[in-house]
Amino acid sequence: MLVGLSQADDAAVYQINETQAIVTTTDFFPPVVDDPYDFGAIAAANAMSDIYAMGGEVLFAINLVSYPDNLGMEVLQEILRGGAEKVAEAGGVVAGGHSVNDKEPKYGMAVTGLVDPALVKRKGGAKVGDVLLLTKSLGTGVITTALKQGITDEGHVATAVASMKTLNNIAAAAAQTAQAHSLTDITGFGLLGHAHEMAHLGHVGFRLYLNQLPWLPGAQKYGEAGAFPGGMANNLNFFREWVTFAEGISQLWQDMLWTPETSGGLLVAVAPEMVEVYKEACDTAVVIGEVIEGDGHLQIA
Repeated sequence: MLVGLSQADDAAVYQINETQAIVTTTDFFPPVVDDPYDFGAIAAANAMSDIYAMGGEVLFAINLVSYPDNLGMEVLQEILRGGAEKVAEAGGVVAGGHSVNDKEPKYGMAVTGLVDPALVKRKGGAKVGDVLLLTKSLGTGVITTALKQGITDEGHVATAVASMKTLNNIAAAAAQTAQAHSLTDITGFGLLGHAHEMAHLGHVGFRLYLNQLPWLPGAQKYGEAGAFPGGMANNLNFFREWVTFAEGISQLWQDMLWTPETSGGLLVAVAPEMVEVYKEACDTAVVIGEVIEGDGHLQIA
């Protein structure tokens, strides 16, 4: 077992020979959007993201389904179709699954991938002086919450859905090309929670620059409207002792940074001379900060 329970990471990794290791993970959640096909595709992309965060490639997935009796099989069929087509896009296959009755629909996958043991990417490993890049815009949490509240613009939702459905395969391949020192994907713990885990396991600190962070269209508008999911407060309560905000950063932007993301991008630490290499391989990547001395503490400037 190369990566297991001894340190929190994005997926388990089990070496089977000198050049191959199995990567395995699972994730599932209730609907974050109204369209069942999009929900299935987002849930699949989110589940597969942990494989990419470890530097691996997807082999196959198994569906995990909780579903009520009163929704009809047509809706479930669309959810599963969305998931299956997203796995196919990743080059994998859906090989089965399991379902249970539940009052609320939930969907996700257990995903298995493959990686060269020498190329496994972990959360720990960032070095002082490294540059931090983020590969997707933030804001899915406030946009999907605003959608549930019925206050969203259709275009804002469409852009957020497209982002959540986008695989992290290109971003992960770029991490191999640029010899990234560490990476993780940004999901339920939000940018700050996942950044803390990455810094803590690397025994370093991170300095993030608020004015360099990319945001989805409409995210600020819905934050100002108070469309924050319950997970925002949970992240704040759990991680705030490791985060220092510069004077002048408003409560709004602090709350935005604590907010959970769904199927977010990769946060990647690379040597300064490899930044352009990474950005050429992943043209959505944006420099958002740097690695400094510390032990898991984040400075938001």
